[in-house]
Amino acid sequence: MNENNNRKQNKGGRKAKTDPSIHRHVFRLTDEENAKLLSLFEASGMPNKAKFIIFLLFGKEMKSVKIDKGTVDFYMRLTSFHSQFRSVGVNYNQIVKLLYKNFSEKKAAAFLYKLEKQTAEMAMLCQKIIQITEEFEAKHLKK
Repeated sequence: MNENNNRKQNKGGRKAKTDPSIHRHVFRLTDEENAKLLSLFEASGMPNKAKFIIFLLFGKEMKSVKIDKGTVDFYMRLTSFHSQFRSVGVNYNQIVKLLYKNFSEKKAAAFLYKLEKQTAEMAMLCQKIIQITEEFEAKHLKK
């Protein structure tokens, strides 16, 4: 019977931490401060608010990615426009081949003259688009 009493009883549960967090601090925030804290917490992607606050307090490295929906939308539209611009170039080459194949030199040259005017307008439009894109990058992307 003494042998049974000398053994430590296993209480069960998880193992105790060597350095448990026993100190508790409470602070109050205004609505504005709370909203800012919650938005930073959501942006961090951390699963635990307490660990997030500890990371902020002690300056441990924390990564936060902010996605600007306007910039993403601009990028998507610009990509879409670029693909349309490429398809116009392909169509342009096909038209020139068909003109010389199906029409006489004189008639094909007359149609190409009209096409050349439209191409010049499109080149001016392309220059404006490049200018707008550069302005957008300068204002919004390179912070």
